[in-house]
Amino acid sequence: MLTTARSMSAAPSAAWRVLTDLDAWPQWGPTVRRAELTDPGPLRLGSRGKVWTPVGVALPFEITEFDDGRSWAWKVLGVPATRHTVAPLTSGCRVSFGVPTWAPLYLTVCAVALKRIEDLAGA
Repeated sequence: MLTTARSMSAAPSAAWRVLTDLDAWPQWGPTVRRAELTDPGPLRLGSRGKVWTPVGVALPFEITEFDDGRSWAWKVLGVPATRHTVAPLTSGCRVSFGVPTWAPLYLTVCAVALKRIEDLAGA
């Protein structure tokens, strides 16, 4: 995977909350208009749901990796998509996104998302 990351003064738990709160996804994800889980509950390994694109198209997703408080990855439309990671730092955390090697241009979208995550996490 190709990656982009941002170090921020936000607590790792605050960044993690933003990354796993589906109601917050449209606030930081430029390509997300809305998201919902099929079954209620927190985001976890095996969670399934739908994510809506900015043009209103709903796409199915599944959480394929989940390490609570540290990382999660997903498939959208059955295709491996982004991986989201939070790593603690001495002061704050480092949030990173991994994208498939065939999607290098998506790193620019992820860079925008990282700044928005920092803002939402209260840094």
